[in-house]
Amino acid sequence: MLEQRIQRQFFDSADLKYQAAEILSRPIADAAQALLGSLTGGGKVLVCGNGGSAADAQHFAAEFVGRFERERPGLAAIALTTDSSILTAIANDYAYEQVYAKQVQALGQPGDVLIAISTSGNSANVLAAVRAAHERELTVIALTGRGGGALATALADTDVHICVPHERTARIQEVHLLTLHCLCDAVDHQLLGEQDPA
Repeated sequence: MLEQRIQRQFFDSADLKYQAAEILSRPIADAAQALLGSLTGGGKVLVCGNGGSAADAQHFAAEFVGRFERERPGLAAIALTTDSSILTAIANDYAYEQVYAKQVQALGQPGDVLIAISTSGNSANVLAAVRAAHERELTVIALTGRGGGALATALADTDVHICVPHERTARIQEVHLLTLHCLCDAVDHQLLGEQDPA
């Protein structure tokens, strides 16, 4: 019984990825172009989320600053989830809702990109970061699920919404990780061209 339950997890994840491939390929391509435009113009990427989405933010920043699958110069990306002194100071002195917004206000410049990750689309601190990003003239790439929640209506026409068509957090997060890998691959492809076959 346990093996069948495990297999069902794999099948459900695979089924969603097949379904999402057609729906999300266009917004992911649009997001890749936004990232490329920012980076080639001297901009940077700020990334935020909570819980598993915070881990995804760090994962993405690591693959931009270090490398994804190919050697290249580092790309400017900062996970806003990692500095415990900043996070606790802002949460203590202001409110937890402001832990990302205050960082966007301090670090964001016009032409930068904010990747805002929220499986529900309703995370208050991610929504506040999006509002701060708009004030600082950043483009927002939102990764959500469950219809996008409040984040769907907070986005500007120039932003990109990548909304996974599912309700379950684990499935949404699995597609978010694949999406982030697709963004890394697309940016590398645009910067470096086709990879020679091994």
